Amino acid sequence: MAEKRKGKRRRDEEYSLDPEAAADKPSKTEYSVAAWLRKHVPHKKTKFAGHNVEYFTGSKAVDSLLESKWATSEKLFTTRQEIETFLDLMLKHQFYHRAKKVPVSDQELKAMKNKKSKKLNDADKDEKKKTDKKKKDKKDDESEETSKDDKIDDDKIKSTEIERKKKSRKIRLEMHMEQSFVDNLDAYVWIYDPIPFYYWVIGTFIVFGGIGICLFPLWPPQVRMGVQYLSIAAAGFLIFIIVLAILRLVLFSLLWILTTGKLHFWLFPNLTEDVGFFASFWPIYTYSVFYKKSAKKGKKKKEKLSDDEDEDDKKLDNCDEEKKSSESENDEKMF
Repeated sequence: MAEKRKGKRRRDEEYSLDPEAAADKPSKTEYSVAAWLRKHVPHKKTKFAGHNVEYFTGSKAVDSLLESKWATSEKLFTTRQEIETFLDLMLKHQFYHRAKKVPVSDQELKAMKNKKSKKLNDADKDEKKKTDKKKKDKKDDESEETSKDDKIDDDKIKSTEIERKKKSRKIRLEMHMEQSFVDNLDAYVWIYDPIPFYYWVIGTFIVFGGIGICLFPLWPPQVRMGVQYLSIAAAGFLIFIIVLAILRLVLFSLLWILTTGKLHFWLFPNLTEDVGFFASFWPIYTYSVFYKKSAKKGKKKKEKLSDDEDEDDKKLDNCDEEKKSSESENDEKMF
């Protein structure tokens, strides 16, 4: 067994990038500095080799460490060069690795956008076209003065968008060939990912809870009776919710049939919605009334309109006849 372990150690030293660093173990100060850097140094998220990773820039890490307790009180390092050598040692101990920032080209962005656009449905595309047409029609109806103001605003918006694009250019990370820490704007991807304390608490609780459930026959009789009553109460509450959901459906359908689809009455409308526990029982009820336009009313209105038009035509005809008769009388008087 001892010979096998020695063989494994030799293989690890042979295939490691830096055998001296592999032999050395990181100190407690390095772990504390790494935890402090993860909390205080700003980091960004991106994808690297198909994995979601977090990275930071080297110059920001050096700037923050110059203001830390290790530079002011403990004086573990005082200059930027000392910090650089210390962070280089941490890199060799595989707390992080150096990466190269490669800006994503416009062609790649277009290809990504095309892939996303193919996934969209044809209905969504039609809706977008309709909204665009409506916007264009509204813009055409506006006056010339407003159009000039809009042009000025559009120019300002375009300039701001260009500035934003310059500031927020997408970057792709690639592995750097020289694995050493340098005080510059290079990216350093975190490998050190400590497990939070609450993970340990939740894990221990789950383990001891499982053991306790397995030892249920050994519990005191009073505790077992209490657990039994609690389980019965939980089952009763679940049955109550199911029965209430069925009753609200029956009540809705009955009122809908009796009112011929006019009344929509829901008891506990948020009962089956994705909301909180108390929000699912509030409001207690909601209702809405829908009035359908009957065809008879439309016909009556049309008949009334036609009758009014006939009356107007009759009045006009009578007026024309009176005018003609008056003109004929005047002619006779003249003769």
